[in-house]
Amino acid sequence: MRLNIVSDVHGAYGAITAAAKNCDVFVCLGDLILFLDYDEPEYGIYADLFGVDYAKTYIALRTANHFDQAREFSANAWRGIGVTQPEERWEVLQQKVREQYEVMFAAIPTPALLTYGNVDVPSLWPAYLRPEHRVLDGEVIEMNGQKWGFLGGGLTSPMRTPYELEPQEYWDKLFAMGPVDILFTHIPPLSPLLNYDTVARRFEVGSAAITSYIEKYSPRYHFFGHVHQPQRSRLRIGTTECINVGHFHSRKTPFTIDV
Repeated sequence: MRLNIVSDVHGAYGAITAAAKNCDVFVCLGDLILFLDYDEPEYGIYADLFGVDYAKTYIALRTANHFDQAREFSANAWRGIGVTQPEERWEVLQQKVREQYEVMFAAIPTPALLTYGNVDVPSLWPAYLRPEHRVLDGEVIEMNGQKWGFLGGGLTSPMRTPYELEPQEYWDKLFAMGPVDILFTHIPPLSPLLNYDTVARRFEVGSAAITSYIEKYSPRYHFFGHVHQPQRSRLRIGTTECINVGHFHSRKTPFTIDV
């Protein structure tokens, strides 16, 4: 059975339609929305709202791990367009997210198995899903005589992205699935080589729960995304092959494997 897997699509709707060609199952591991484009700052929701210069400065602050300064810089930008209350800010952002979801879900091929990324907004997905889009989060399905487990979202972080879970909640959802043959998540296990982004020059959040799960159940494969330019894209934990399927927004091609 051939899988084509993508993650971290971040607005690349023009390429995703073809990503399901020549495969038996197409899987998307989330992060459909583009808030900021670190490679091309002129794109994304924040560039649309505040301009390219804002996006470049905001990216520079976050890349330098100056998150408090970045939040204050952002707050000033919001005040500059007359938005002072958090609920007003979310109303503006939600409209922009909806615009991206409308285009993205129309482009995502069918059939597809999907889970959420940390920058996704799960409550908005039902309005845009097509009939053969199957969303899985904390669920196990039977495929080709194998058990496939899916868990979406990220962990709490200084980034404060929309779909972040507390570590204990993530742990409980993961282990509630029981043993699987293939594990699909958005985030990687806790491992320095898999967590370090060589371009952003920082460690992204990895999950100790996933590492413990792999050590206990030894799935054959663990597929994930989240770290855009990892130091290592592939690593074994025991007998489990842990594979970062790539930053689809930049690659524009899926990760393909026969299982």
